[in-house]
Amino acid sequence: MTLLLHEADVRALLTMPLALEAIEEAFRRQAASEAILHPRQRLELPEKAFLHYMAAGDRVSGYMGMKVYTSVRGALRFLVPLYHAATGELLALIEADYLGQMRTGAASGIATKYMARADARTVGIVGSGLQARTQLEAIAVVRKLERVRAFGRDPERRTQFCKEMSERLGVSVTPAGSAEEAVHGADIVVAATTASKPVVKGEWLAAGTHVNAIGANFPQKRELDDEAIRRAAVIAVDSVEQSKLEAGDLIQPFGGDAARWASVRELAQVVAGKAAGRNSASDITLFKSNGIATWDVAVAARIYERARHQRIGQEISMWEREG
Repeated sequence: MTLLLHEADVRALLTMPLALEAIEEAFRRQAASEAILHPRQRLELPEKAFLHYMAAGDRVSGYMGMKVYTSVRGALRFLVPLYHAATGELLALIEADYLGQMRTGAASGIATKYMARADARTVGIVGSGLQARTQLEAIAVVRKLERVRAFGRDPERRTQFCKEMSERLGVSVTPAGSAEEAVHGADIVVAATTASKPVVKGEWLAAGTHVNAIGANFPQKRELDDEAIRRAAVIAVDSVEQSKLEAGDLIQPFGGDAARWASVRELAQVVAGKAAGRNSASDITLFKSNGIATWDVAVAARIYERARHQRIGQEISMWEREG
């Protein structure tokens, strides 16, 4: 029987500590070549109708699956089908909007854990949407935050974001009047926007800052300017292969320069201790996140296991044979 899990089920089952645990383990599996990853592909139809899909398998856990989603006229619908690798059984169909927000936040949390200074206490975030919320939630788990400054283009939304996150995290989250004001002097900087042009400039970054850039995953889009990329002593990505296809923040300044691409490391290597997350306290470090399917499968597997244990979700019959 296949388990159908709706968004409300996922919210009841998935916590940030669980997501962080799953994502960190996924990075270790990736570093050990125990995970197989197919980068995101996009099918575009007329009128800007997109079908996006990405797949992964885990040789250790025995799960495989994919994330498939549509984006049409501003509406997005996410789904993760989760399979048992040994039998091909479809274990679960999981509505995956909240799953996606949490796994993306958790990935930045793991990047912050391994790349930010141990004494990092302040965050500057540009963006005030749903992804920005889980970014802060994850960072607050891995670092003892004292202050957050947030900027978003809509003043009302920005104020509401700060109020909500202050209450959720127990940390002072205050609105900034500009992206520069939010970023200035921050130990950790987050760019979580839908921008097509840079919203964070390298000249604003203090020595020792760690940056998580998660918003731009099309080659024509970017959140960071050339100076921010140039000043980054360490650049880590989730997948170099996928970054070469869609990380506009790197594609645009790097162009076809193979040497610059060769300096980019995968975060999995940092997590596994095969590469350094930073070389000194004064380094500016960058995690350019695009989002990879190993995260979706890893988190979906934890959700599925919890759902079975707690008897949550709806069982549905598929491919039944007629007697």
